[in-house]
Amino acid sequence: MHMDAILRSEALRRGSGQHKIACPICGPERKKKNDRTLSLNVTQEKILYQCWHCQQQGAVAFDNGSEQYQWREQTKMVAKKLHTESLSQDSISFLKSRCISRDTAEAVGLRSARAFVRSADAEVDVVVFPYKNSGKTYAEKLRWSGGKGFSCNGSPSTFWNIDNVQTNDDMIICEGEMDALSFIECGYESAVSIPNGAPMKLVDGKIDPRDDDKFRYVWEAKDKMEFVGRVIICTDSDGPGQVAAEELARRIGKDVCWRITMPEGFKDANDVLMAKGQNGIDDLVKSAEPWPISGLYDSSHYFADVDKIFEEGLGSGATTGYASVDEYYTVAPGMLTVVTGHPSMGKSEFVDQIMVNLAKGRGWKFAICSFENEPRLHITKLISKYLEKRFTIKGGTISDAEMDDAKQFVQSHFSFVHQSDGDLSTVSSIIERLKVAVKRHGIRGAVIDPYNYIVKEGDTSETEWISTMLSRIRTFAQAYGLHIWFVAHPTKMMRTADGKVPPPMGYDISGSAAWFAKADHGLTVHRPSPDLLPTTNIISWKSRFSWLGKQGSCSLSYDKNKCIYIDDSFDPFEGLTSYDPTDPDLF
Repeated sequence: MHMDAILRSEALRRGSGQHKIACPICGPERKKKNDRTLSLNVTQEKILYQCWHCQQQGAVAFDNGSEQYQWREQTKMVAKKLHTESLSQDSISFLKSRCISRDTAEAVGLRSARAFVRSADAEVDVVVFPYKNSGKTYAEKLRWSGGKGFSCNGSPSTFWNIDNVQTNDDMIICEGEMDALSFIECGYESAVSIPNGAPMKLVDGKIDPRDDDKFRYVWEAKDKMEFVGRVIICTDSDGPGQVAAEELARRIGKDVCWRITMPEGFKDANDVLMAKGQNGIDDLVKSAEPWPISGLYDSSHYFADVDKIFEEGLGSGATTGYASVDEYYTVAPGMLTVVTGHPSMGKSEFVDQIMVNLAKGRGWKFAICSFENEPRLHITKLISKYLEKRFTIKGGTISDAEMDDAKQFVQSHFSFVHQSDGDLSTVSSIIERLKVAVKRHGIRGAVIDPYNYIVKEGDTSETEWISTMLSRIRTFAQAYGLHIWFVAHPTKMMRTADGKVPPPMGYDISGSAAWFAKADHGLTVHRPSPDLLPTTNIISWKSRFSWLGKQGSCSLSYDKNKCIYIDDSFDPFEGLTSYDPTDPDLF
């Protein structure tokens, strides 16, 4: 179809106004063919267009003489700025039916307006929920007082009522404004609501990583949350509500979060208020339990999780992108993987490859703390793996369009923990910056590479310090739902009689046996004949959980032209001639 016809068809389907669509010119040639890079400005006479990627621009006129292009105006859900000084009677009646008093509504700034709501297909009375930032209203959510229709002025992007959260109060996070109002009605003034409800798109019962940006309001509230008492999460009892609660706790930190479980037969806090009044809301707050991460809990605390395992099984971790590796190792949140190998064997390259595979296939985001690769050089490696092309200077193998696409990919999925001021890093400083990356970017994985650049804290032996450091990192990974890869160099190993250097295992890592003991997974990246063969052996010497992996080995080939690993197959003991396969300490 000719481009003019495509644009006319899109304009007539969408109506007047500003739109973005996939570019018919450059889209088919790009990896992300459905990226909406073409901006349309549609009027009754013509269509103005411009692609930010290929820079194509121009105008297309409508053929008014043809019935095929008869015009229609787009119906817009835009509220009129007709706020009253006080709540209307319709709004007061609606709120009263939900057990919210006029005094409470006016105390938090609720007002009334007339607005077009699509579900009503008319201009109706709406309750206006103001979204404020530092005292200034920047957006409004409008709720039809006669039904469940919603509309917005502006784009709510922070917690509703966040300005009213008080120091040392319990901050109660709800899924909707009416639920937050229910707590406020009962005296819990530091209740807030997430701006746009729970994400409805779930992947394997969890938040789709591609929706991570929708949780940026957690980062916007970081200063408030530092000075509150408890952070109590009280989302709806349905699937999306519970998954949203889990993601909120992951970003805020499970070690500081409490959770409310709705009583049987109740969906949300407003249901409880209407059925049980003040006592029901008080009971909800009293029932709040610490998020299960540390301490002693009643067995019933975990029964819901046990029931899920009983019904669905334990499942498995996310794929590494290689079927042969997945047999021995998969990636799950809340885990610590220790990666070792001799210098120049490809440890960092392999971890980079897993991250790129997870970013491309699952939308995961990562923070990288790499002391041997400064960010600008590390980015070139990630670009090479994403494009599957060797990074060269301009005019080489990578086109300008590919470069733009790759930079956008890296920007969307990777951030860097970089000590640019010249100070040495401590494990405490690394953890604090990773916490920021969880809140700000929603990272799901992190890399610390390598261990020997981290400054020892405290007056203890190296062995004790390594054990404490790994315990802290593993606990942090569990609390924030991260998978952390920790790269550590082995001690110097003697060559065997045939001149080969055997692959190091967990107990061969410099400094402490804790590298083996504290890891959830242990991997060795080893090239049996690095000067002759492109084969890389991936050896799994520890897997704490059988449903995520097992001990054993596989191989990948490294394509130097594409800068990627390629799946292969090999004898698990190839290149390990100095080892007895029956030796229990081999894996």
